[in-house]
Amino acid sequence: MWTLDELLDRVSAALTAEYSGAPNGRVRDVPDKRAVRWYATTGLVDRPSAMRGRSALYERRHLLQLVAVKRLQSQGRTLADIQAELTGATDTTLAAIARVPEHLLVDSGDAPPPEEVRPRFWAAPAAPPTGASAGAPILPPAGAASPPAGALPAAAGAAPTAPPALSGTSPASPAAPPAAPTPPAPPEAFALNGVALPGGAVLLIPGTPTAADRAEIAAAARPLLDLLQTRGLLNEREPS
Repeated sequence: MWTLDELLDRVSAALTAEYSGAPNGRVRDVPDKRAVRWYATTGLVDRPSAMRGRSALYERRHLLQLVAVKRLQSQGRTLADIQAELTGATDTTLAAIARVPEHLLVDSGDAPPPEEVRPRFWAAPAAPPTGASAGAPILPPAGAASPPAGALPAAAGAAPTAPPALSGTSPASPAAPPAAPTPPAPPEAFALNGVALPGGAVLLIPGTPTAADRAEIAAAARPLLDLLQTRGLLNEREPS
């Protein structure tokens, strides 16, 4: 697995050998960190495979997706068209488009190091007494009132003796501890999927759209996009 910086280094190396850049000159040749995170939000690139502390980790498929996006952008394709083509694409399809050199796809295979576990000192058992104090009875301090007969602890190895009960009384049972309150159930969480639209607009939906769904959504959203463009609410430059 690679960090985001390591992933972008491999994307740059893959595009160096064969990449003419976007024809309109408005698209960044190599995506930056902000663009990669935006791609993951809109579904152009898969979300990170794992986390190492607060650092996201990426794999071979992320490299193929990013390079494939830049290859198609160099042909003048829009992000909406690229998203419709690459959504759900297999690694074989991505590899044919990206043409990434094989040595850049090699993963070290090292799993992220386990986080350090701090010892729970409060859970460790108490150390047994040693030396002459082992087995010695605990005596009250000088000047303290002597306990009633039978209340002194028994010698080591002897069975403890209960103090005599008062006549006409019975020992009281200990009170049961109160039951812990039941925590409320956490609210149900669901993931949102983004559909990229022209002008930098993104439509968030709870379902998982197919490539056909995205194309029909983009067509149906045309009146809304025209209104947003008239009011100056669209970004004239799409994120790279």
